[in-house]
Amino acid sequence: MSADYITEWREFVKNYPYGNVYDWLQFIGAENKQGNITANECNDIIRKLNLKSFEGGYKVLIMWLPEYLGNEGNKLLKLIEEPPEKTVFLLVAENEGQILQTILSRCQLIKVPLPGDADIKKALVTRNKADETTATRVAAISEGNYREAMQIMQHSDEDWQNLLRDWLNSIMKTGPVAQSKWVDEIGQVGREGQKQFLRYFNHLLQLALRLQVMPDLAQQYPEKERDFALRLNKITSIEQQQAIIEELDRAAYYIERNANGKMLFMALTIKIYHIIQDNVVLLND
Repeated sequence: MSADYITEWREFVKNYPYGNVYDWLQFIGAENKQGNITANECNDIIRKLNLKSFEGGYKVLIMWLPEYLGNEGNKLLKLIEEPPEKTVFLLVAENEGQILQTILSRCQLIKVPLPGDADIKKALVTRNKADETTATRVAAISEGNYREAMQIMQHSDEDWQNLLRDWLNSIMKTGPVAQSKWVDEIGQVGREGQKQFLRYFNHLLQLALRLQVMPDLAQQYPEKERDFALRLNKITSIEQQQAIIEELDRAAYYIERNANGKMLFMALTIKIYHIIQDNVVLLND
């Protein structure tokens, strides 16, 4: 039950104010278990909110990630629709589409906008003491997620671009031996580093898409990333880039769930080869 973890939760919020559900499950030692909100939890919510307020008048329920409510969440429908006097529900969600429709239809939706790249860059410079160039690159990759930006900062010294260049050359030119050597190398990076690498590749593909559609924006991006994105446009069409982005997103999902890194990247190597095999140029420095 959530109440059993109140001490750990307060410590988590204090030390990791930007933590996500993965961070929380790791913090409490849940290992590979998935988060969920059980029927017993729903029954306990109903019981507690029907008690009289001890002080202050109002009772407030904060539910973090109502996306984890399965069909058992329907137990709460009547309470949400007709709550006791001076009772407030705050459902804090990340993905509106994953919330039970019966729950969502009874809520007033308030969307909190993501911070812009300029805001994240400023925070990285002032709070994390990052240099301007690194902060600009990390802000662009994080796509409005400050937690991800801080995670990426831990790997900001990694040369993802050279690693990516070696990978693509092994896929399209140098063959299976180079691919196996590269997979061994990425296998040593660790799960968080692998996620950051995939996110960096994803960022460059999205940049390549923007440059195809809006070439006048080219000068707004850092020179090294702009040049690499333009080279990606030489070997891939928009359709191919979209297909690769989908594969990268799927790979990141499986890494989050402790997939074997070497097996995953070898499979990803084969998939990317088949996506772009008909349009090949060597990615030189």
